[in-house]
Amino acid sequence: MANHKSALKRHRQSLKRRARNRISKTRIKNTVKDVRVAIEEKDVAKAQEALKAATSILDKAARKKVIHTRQAERRISRLQTAINKIEA
Repeated sequence: MANHKSALKRHRQSLKRRARNRISKTRIKNTVKDVRVAIEEKDVAKAQEALKAATSILDKAARKKVIHTRQAERRISRLQTAINKIEA
């Protein structure tokens, strides 16, 4: 455990950030899962709505540096591609 005052503060900050990031990552997982479930059911309208919500959450996480920008773009792209496949 840290002994210096500044190191103790850094530790407290890291715990807060970790909690905040975990909330965001859990939200990402749940919304992406909603899109995947809609794709499995071949429900295009439901999948599009779920993708809209997932896109918003992924972009927000990327803006806040919870995940990398390119990771957010890649996930959105792959979900959109999957939806396009069930539309055809």
